[in-house]
Amino acid sequence: MTFYQAATPYVEEKLKAYSQAVAQGNYHEGFRHLEDAHVIGQHSTTLHCLAHYHMLIHGIKRRDLKEVAGQVFRLIGAATKTAIGFIPNGNTGGANISPFKPLPISQSNQVILDKIKHAQS
Repeated sequence: MTFYQAATPYVEEKLKAYSQAVAQGNYHEGFRHLEDAHVIGQHSTTLHCLAHYHMLIHGIKRRDLKEVAGQVFRLIGAATKTAIGFIPNGNTGGANISPFKPLPISQSNQVILDKIKHAQS
């Protein structure tokens, strides 16, 4: 099983949680789910770009120009750099953090990443 195949259900779960939070008007909580989707999917070009795409749409809907500009930059980076392994592990992907800075991975996301790694074995 590829990383993409193993990670997709977890990323989709986070995207669904994002939609549910936003539908309830909780944009901050929703964005946290997008950050989780980013951390979980960042080793797949497709999933990495998907997370940044949703962050871009979130920024557009919130009229957050900093987030929009940051996500355009990050989408280009995700599309061109993920396949060569230029990924700052644990980076949450939002425009509020340097796109080059590795971050600690939350315990809940580490559990998911461990499950993905096990599924690939």
